[in-house]
Amino acid sequence: MRRPLTLSRRGLLGGALAAIAMPRAFAEPLSDLSRIYRETPLRVVMPSFASPPFFEAAGADNAGIDVTLAQAIARTLEADVTFDRQPRTFDEAVDQIADGAADLAICKLSRTVRRGRLIRYSRPYAVFNHGLIANRVRLARMAGSQPVEPVIRDFSGVLGVIGHSAFAEFAGASFPKASIREFADWTSMIDAVRAEEIDMAYRDDFEIKKLLVDDPSLTVVARSITLNDKTDTLAIGIRPDAAHLAAFVDLFLDISQGGAVTKTDEIIARYRASRGV
Repeated sequence: MRRPLTLSRRGLLGGALAAIAMPRAFAEPLSDLSRIYRETPLRVVMPSFASPPFFEAAGADNAGIDVTLAQAIARTLEADVTFDRQPRTFDEAVDQIADGAADLAICKLSRTVRRGRLIRYSRPYAVFNHGLIANRVRLARMAGSQPVEPVIRDFSGVLGVIGHSAFAEFAGASFPKASIREFADWTSMIDAVRAEEIDMAYRDDFEIKKLLVDDPSLTVVARSITLNDKTDTLAIGIRPDAAHLAAFVDLFLDISQGGAVTKTDEIIARYRASRGV
């Protein structure tokens, strides 16, 4: 005859404790947001230099499109936010979140394949085209009597890029025959275009249009070229172990932007307005 199943008082108590603990055990790995709520503020990294209207230089006013975006995400999380402005380049900002020293990189950050091996990305919140600013004399010399378009497509001259930037990575694929020269910053690269030291500078079309807003006289020695078949998507960089935070950031962008992405002309219009142009 089968004996009825009986449980001791100690067994019942142990089972109850296990049942209570089990949901926490399952939830804990999913909730990387818990550290932000319980331990530290949301840590956002930006390079130390200025990239208006996205962010100003370290030590200046905490203002700009990306600063406002970071503050809005933190406010929605009901968390404080701190800004780390130590990185000197975009790649150094990526390294900060790859190492877990920061949670988000919100800094006009382009999506690239190499960076995608190190960090997570949100969905894009802005999209630009690739662009060139070319020295008129050197470009005319290369083109001769032929149209400029085939010269650009098969470009084999000297191309300037900012070192440790997305366009330093894009350059090899976009212009495989070019001689690539890296510069420390945008100003020194444009000076090289003016001085006929390089043929062209390579960056997103927003920065090139902004440059011409700030210095219309540049058109005397240089011309801008937009590559409509190549896009540069800006997204928020997210530490690789933060799956819940990544999902939350995408949700935030979907709800706050309605699935839309900001484009060059819209941001240029805002930049012109801020400069009174």
